[in-house]
Amino acid sequence: MITMLVTYAGDEQTPFDRNHWINVHFPLVRESWGPYGLVSAGGFFPQGDGAGLIAVGVVNFRDEAAMEAALNSPETVQVMADVDIVTAVKPQRGIVKPL
Repeated sequence: MITMLVTYAGDEQTPFDRNHWINVHFPLVRESWGPYGLVSAGGFFPQGDGAGLIAVGVVNFRDEAAMEAALNSPETVQVMADVDIVTAVKPQRGIVKPL
């Protein structure tokens, strides 16, 4: 399995539609990328000062090939367009590979 961390930088003043992100965006991610090998997708909101992060998505794929297939799929256009509804912050991606 491979994990993609999707982070959103900001502070308490940064507009971010939490309800849409959890209840609309993640179901869209699961529906769009499930056929390509998505295992799970969810997110959380860091507590405390958040170290400059307002949200973190955790997206697990079967393997690296599945992640690449999902990211390069036609459905990704809709997934990314939905991010623009949630916030104007551009997400950053990081990859966590098993040792």
